[in-house]
Amino acid sequence: MSGLLQSLRETLGEDARPTAIQASSMRHLFKEPIEGEKYKEFLLASETGSGKSIAYLLPVLQDLKRAEREQSKPVARHSSLKPLNPRALVLAPTHELTRQLASFAKRLSHVIKLRVMCASRANTPSTAKSSGTASKMKGKFEQTRAPNDAEFVISKSSRMSRPVDLLVGTPMKLLEMERGKGWNWEERARERAMKIGKGKTEEHDDVGEDDGGNKEPAREFWIDEPEMGLQNVEWVVVDEADILFDPDFQQSTLMLLADIAAARGQPVPVISSSDISSTLDSELTHASAQPISYPFNFVLTSATIPTSLSTYLSNYHPSLTRLASPRLHHLPQTLRTEHTSWTGGNKGADIERRIRRVWAEDALVHAKSATGPGPVKLSKVLVFCNKRSKVEQLAAFLDGRGIKCVALTGGADSRKRGSNHHLDGFLKTDGTAPSGPGASDPAQTPHVLVTTSLLSRGLDFSPTIKHVFIVDEPRNMIDFLHRAGRAGRAGEEGKVVVFGRAKGRGSGRAAEVKQRVRALVG
Repeated sequence: MSGLLQSLRETLGEDARPTAIQASSMRHLFKEPIEGEKYKEFLLASETGSGKSIAYLLPVLQDLKRAEREQSKPVARHSSLKPLNPRALVLAPTHELTRQLASFAKRLSHVIKLRVMCASRANTPSTAKSSGTASKMKGKFEQTRAPNDAEFVISKSSRMSRPVDLLVGTPMKLLEMERGKGWNWEERARERAMKIGKGKTEEHDDVGEDDGGNKEPAREFWIDEPEMGLQNVEWVVVDEADILFDPDFQQSTLMLLADIAAARGQPVPVISSSDISSTLDSELTHASAQPISYPFNFVLTSATIPTSLSTYLSNYHPSLTRLASPRLHHLPQTLRTEHTSWTGGNKGADIERRIRRVWAEDALVHAKSATGPGPVKLSKVLVFCNKRSKVEQLAAFLDGRGIKCVALTGGADSRKRGSNHHLDGFLKTDGTAPSGPGASDPAQTPHVLVTTSLLSRGLDFSPTIKHVFIVDEPRNMIDFLHRAGRAGRAGEEGKVVVFGRAKGRGSGRAAEVKQRVRALVG
């Protein structure tokens, strides 16, 4: 559509050309629907930074607008008493990613006038049940919500507003919206009790079930009124499918998909995680698994296809079309890799020296190319650790050395604001870069982001992030691909620096990692 083309030109420029996965998507997903044709099922698989969000957003937005204009498909309006009745859903693993995707979708759809919303809101502790009516308790709960322009808040006055066209959220947040807040409080209380009983800690902070980061003790509370209907959903996109179909997210993703199918009048069996595990381990997978056909267009995207995801799709979605780019499971060609050794016991000092070396190189380039006075533009650096405690310790060390950092883990207070402002200066945006006194001074303005795998999935970081440091040995190459792929995106140059031991205990593992990384570069 001309409106989408205009938005693309405004976003990418006049000379943009599609990547391999975008070209494949346009050839297949833009085909006009044929009368009686079943819904589409596609997997879009391509390396990080190849523009998969454009690859699925363009066909989804165009189909939504065409259906609205031509009425070629029935577009039900306010078909339920619930305030929201979206026509398309995009699922993503973290609130940070949902906000960025929703913002990008708004930029693409502002000319064709589709309504895009993000189901991310500021977190508030669960309110204990007390005396008084449910409506009074609900009113007290809503009063605790801090206002924020990025929050998703449903008020009584908005219940008759026109329905949402595209809604972006995490599976758990969307389940909460369509089943009612508190629908799973008993299960969560049991899980928390089991963790406490086993003395389980949450040291590792890979991308896990992102329910908003509420770490308050579980307390009994009412089940709120659902605020979203699913009858109108005709598109479901599962972004970062390798994560949303792994054990941490699998159950909530499958429950939501089953709820949509049931709401649209074609129920499907709810597959449990144990069923999937037994099917994956069985030699007779195809005989035991019953294929699922969802009554909506189903699109998955991923930068990797692990064996578990491939087997699941073969068993339960055998007719799904897989579109993969030639460089799947490879690093971007613009991303260089470098391996460096620890020099001694103080790893923080080694990391600091490497950061300052990056900035020294920036200063040298500036001195050679500068045409007049002005501050040196220092690169932003993204540092990945495996544990939350390591993130906090390293950030504290660097802060003490005059390098201001943002330290982000799953339980960080800064994530509870309902927006991505805690990542200002690091994420790619359509606005101007931060400016003013101290903006170029790493002692005043954060130039280093220290995090776990929480931010390794899907997020589009600013081109000013040209260096990714991996300071803990990756647990697998899929994890490495996602972390390293935060730089060198969309044709930008970048470098990933992998720290390890050159000799002594652990050096064998470091040599193995180096060999496996080399295979990803080819």
